[in-house]
Amino acid sequence: ALQSIRRYIELGNELNSTALDAIGTRYVCLLNETELNMIDPKNLRLASMDPSNCSQRTKDILYPKAKRAFSDKHYLPAYYQLIEPYLGGAPAEDLRALAKDKVNMKVSTLAKLRRDTLMNLTVPEVRDLLGVNLVDLKNWQYISPIREWIITRKQSELDELHLGLTGGTQEGYMNVVTPKFQPPSSASLGTVAMTLHLLPALLITFFMTSILS
Repeated sequence: ALQSIRRYIELGNELNSTALDAIGTRYVCLLNETELNMIDPKNLRLASMDPSNCSQRTKDILYPKAKRAFSDKHYLPAYYQLIEPYLGGAPAEDLRALAKDKVNMKVSTLAKLRRDTLMNLTVPEVRDLLGVNLVDLKNWQYISPIREWIITRKQSELDELHLGLTGGTQEGYMNVVTPKFQPPSSASLGTVAMTLHLLPALLITFFMTSILS
């Protein structure tokens, strides 16, 4: 099937919304970077796709296209429903903008965000993104990458969510301090060994000098 799709493209056919629906998300996920870049943003407007399970590179390519495709609806409630399947390729600043709109994101969507995007979101921002779905965060607290996000937050901030989330960093937490006195280096140990080896000769010289003087 993938070979047929590529033959279709090679013949100069456009990946319009009809073609994208016919191909289906499964095969769109298998397209290479060049083929994905051939998709005109306007063709995502009517296509029914959910690339959230595609590779990160595919999501990174499709998200800006989807954002442009739905840009005229940015200030409408429908915008979030349209852009949600593509959010796996969104940068942190776009998620912060959505947090201000109280979009009631599902935790499953939060878990599929780009890792660097998720790790850059604060506790208040995640709270605002999830909205009425915030309570579901507790059921995901031991699942990656939500777990990694939790353990990098301050426990005091997590406590403000009143969900019983645990694992955050404690106030005043400090890394183990490097010992003040380092073990002697091999060079210094060699110097000590040589000194001990020469000690008898030095003592004899000292006593002989004392006797003769």
